[in-house]
Amino acid sequence: MKSLLVRAEFGGLAPILSTKGGNAVIMPDNQTAPPEIDPALKGIQEVAAQLKITPRTLRFYEDNGLIEPQRVGNTRIYSKRDIARMQVILRGKRLGFSIREIKEYLDLYDADPGHAEQNRLLLKRISERLRLLEKQRVALDEMVEELTRLEAETLATIAALDS
Repeated sequence: MKSLLVRAEFGGLAPILSTKGGNAVIMPDNQTAPPEIDPALKGIQEVAAQLKITPRTLRFYEDNGLIEPQRVGNTRIYSKRDIARMQVILRGKRLGFSIREIKEYLDLYDADPGHAEQNRLLLKRISERLRLLEKQRVALDEMVEELTRLEAETLATIAALDS
């Protein structure tokens, strides 16, 4: 995999950021041999591939304040924490939670070291979501029954017209 080299100014230093294999490392200008690559830091392409999403999706959640990747110049660098947060976000979306609800849950993680409030909120949201899905299931079952009856009636009408 090619290395992406980016120059960024940090207090007079001009480090180079290399994302070899998607892993990031900051190298001072005077260093000729690359230092050990930090596997905990990854570029946007690798994170997107790892999570099976697009880079645009990562930028969307950043724009909405759910993740805050580090930046070197215009390059986003994702930590293990950012990736873990994205996994929670994607799970929440898959389960039908809104961005606001997911953000509220993630914010509690930072504010509540014991995670008691976070778990209480999660339980409340899960219960609400289950009730909503049960109502939707009942409505879908009714629609399927009605459509099945209508299909049978229409088939009977067509059969009668064809004979």
